[in-house]
Amino acid sequence: MKLTVPTWLTLLRIVLIPVLVAVFYMPSQWTNFASAFVFILAAVTDWLDGWIARRFHQYSAFGAFLDPVADKLMVAVALFLIVQGHPTPWMAFWAAVIVGREIAVSALREWMAELGQRATVKVAAIGKIKTIAQMVALSCLLYAINPRHPLQPGTDIWMGETVFHIGDWLLGAAALLTLWSGLAYLRAAWPVLRAAERSAVDSTRAGGKMRGSTRE
Repeated sequence: MKLTVPTWLTLLRIVLIPVLVAVFYMPSQWTNFASAFVFILAAVTDWLDGWIARRFHQYSAFGAFLDPVADKLMVAVALFLIVQGHPTPWMAFWAAVIVGREIAVSALREWMAELGQRATVKVAAIGKIKTIAQMVALSCLLYAINPRHPLQPGTDIWMGETVFHIGDWLLGAAALLTLWSGLAYLRAAWPVLRAAERSAVDSTRAGGKMRGSTRE
């Protein structure tokens, strides 16, 4: 298996996940800056590997599989850190909405791929807007939240409170956009899913009739 430059960037994004966790919990004043920097670096590699793949046609099956996995892992880990660092009901709710939607859409895409209809649930414009809002929100929250002061985010760093409120509102907006885009994916896939269900029911009925005629 040949590793392309985009695949190496995707692997770097996965390597950055434990780095993010370690930096987030370090007992130092600069960890907020470092946490946000690591996450922003991961987001940049996400954009960069896609641009390189399109620009230089460096596509691979392994890269296509690994890229969304790396994205979801990074986002999920960042959300877990934020909820642990600022354990409020709303923060936990937004995180649950985003992670739950990612699991549901991943399952939907896998099912559609088995039916040969994966293109039906391709990324839409609303999904791209959601991703931008989500990345900015998580960067702001990682900068503002300190696990040593869980209920006082942003109090000990420059513009921390302002950045926290920006991230908090953007995360709520990203969660709502997440639900919207998830419903859009489901609506696009629904006709195919219904057709597949009808086909399965018809096949079962036909098989039952054939077995019945055999017994006769």
